[in-house]
Amino acid sequence: MSDLKGLKNRYLPWKELRAEVDDLEALYELAVEAKDERESAGIESAWKDLSARYEKQNIFELMGGEVDRNGCFLTVHSGAGGTEACDWSQMLYRMYLRWAERKGFAVEEVDRLEAEGGIKSATCKIEGDYAYGYLKGESGVHRLVRISPFDANARRHTSFASVYIFPVVDDSVEVEIRPEDLRVDTYRSGGAGGQHVNKTDSAVRFTHLPTGIVAACQNERSQIKNRAIAMDMLRARLYEYYRQEKEKENERFAQEKKDISWGNQIRSYVFQPYTMVKDYRTKAEVGNIQAVMDGDIDLFIEEYLQKCSR
Repeated sequence: MSDLKGLKNRYLPWKELRAEVDDLEALYELAVEAKDERESAGIESAWKDLSARYEKQNIFELMGGEVDRNGCFLTVHSGAGGTEACDWSQMLYRMYLRWAERKGFAVEEVDRLEAEGGIKSATCKIEGDYAYGYLKGESGVHRLVRISPFDANARRHTSFASVYIFPVVDDSVEVEIRPEDLRVDTYRSGGAGGQHVNKTDSAVRFTHLPTGIVAACQNERSQIKNRAIAMDMLRARLYEYYRQEKEKENERFAQEKKDISWGNQIRSYVFQPYTMVKDYRTKAEVGNIQAVMDGDIDLFIEEYLQKCSR
């Protein structure tokens, strides 16, 4: 039923769009015969609306990967720079939360490590159709340039944060995890959460020994719930790890990996001396940085998807 719903959501908008284009074409022919300029103006307006809907719907055709339709885990890590970098990580994390809110996606925070001025790292689960398909190109290093609010001399600082996107892997995708390959640690959660969370070993950390991949969850009161969420994260990260291993021989993928390595940012966010957000992979850029920080990042997402489809 889920697959059927997904197919209907892909097919029906195209069917409706085609029918409306046919109707508009007939109206256009009548307007030309009648030489009605007012009717022609209305047709032009309707055509612009249809064109915009076409572009929006066409984005879905660029997300045909095995898990593009799934939800995803999003993790933000602060880079070098102390308080400044932690503040930037928090700003970046908020940007993605606002974007998910705009899309109507459900967001659940599963892990958070607070630091002075912001966050050292944070992970959330984003649930919604094509959440992974939209965000998969956001993995990489994000660079901030601004006058630091933490610098008494008001000097310009550059900070880095890394973003990692992993698909939520459902039962239709097989990921083998052998019990003997896992190390399981339980510990007391830190931060807010009440007496129960902080005084019992409810937090769970899985370490996959062959790969060194770690997944942890501490936000739920129940250790059972934390184990389930941590296992979902581990399966997602292992899926992405094995996918990348299979594609290492692909030259295009190797270049992409180079682009997202630490110190090779995919995007810059400049607050001073001018305002601009620029993506180095697609050359897309905008001057309204406040709108971007409020979650208006669809331009960068769509440009990346179109670039990868060429």
